[in-house]
Amino acid sequence: MGTTWSVRYVGGPEPEALRTGIEAVLARIVGQMSGWESGSDICRFNAAAPGTWHGLPEDFAAVLRCALEIAAETGGAFDPTMGTLTDLWGFGPRAVAPGLPDPMALASALAHRGWERLRLDGHRLLQPGGVALDFCGIAKGHAVDLVAETALAAGAESLLADIGGELRGHGVKPDGSPWWVGLEAVPGAEAEGLVVALHGLSVATSGEYRRHFDHDGRRYAHTLDPRSGWPVAHDLASVTVLHPSCMRADALATALTVLGPEAGMQHATRHGLRALFVTRGGDETMSPALEAMLD
Repeated sequence: MGTTWSVRYVGGPEPEALRTGIEAVLARIVGQMSGWESGSDICRFNAAAPGTWHGLPEDFAAVLRCALEIAAETGGAFDPTMGTLTDLWGFGPRAVAPGLPDPMALASALAHRGWERLRLDGHRLLQPGGVALDFCGIAKGHAVDLVAETALAAGAESLLADIGGELRGHGVKPDGSPWWVGLEAVPGAEAEGLVVALHGLSVATSGEYRRHFDHDGRRYAHTLDPRSGWPVAHDLASVTVLHPSCMRADALATALTVLGPEAGMQHATRHGLRALFVTRGGDETMSPALEAMLD
């Protein structure tokens, strides 16, 4: 996944035994969902002929079901069929050099993307033709969930699991204090990041400052709006979501970023999501559910 992982835990197995189990889980996820592994399940589906059905492993099917649910809830602001678009903008595993894509290539990619085109029948998925799945906005969160569940199943009494800054916490530390984590602050902002207790909660952040390129004096962020095929262009620098499921927090953070400050806040309020919106200038706005949690 191009990042690091860690687990801090209390009780349970010896570290080496737990590490072996966790690494096996992560290898399984990479083998199913990595666009950088040519033999992965997702790469084989993306290269498959139109009209063919493909059996999916349980993890793959669970991630896709969640992705499709959030796509429907957000009107397509989250879309797992963004593979070709991501490559065109220079952010994917088969990316061209970062820059503005060719208009005809962009139009073709838009014509072939679309979560509504997918037909999922239990653990079978139809390749309608030209659809390239991309789970970069959700698979890492699912991996965090699995790492935490692996540690708990092995006997850990409490834990904090972290993959590349996306975290999930259970229980408390030996001194009775919760697993406190600082939410990622926007670089250069004067305000300090919010600190929250992850007690049965996960946290994921979508940050526009992480990956981008500049062209003709304009900055293009790595988060693409699936509906237009272009990078988001509003003033949000990051969106952080707290949720019991890190998989959902991961995807929702991306979706709310795409929706933008107004529509994103409306969606978070309507669905009771705990979300923090931060502008490029460092101004923070909390959803009502997050404010209530901190009272």
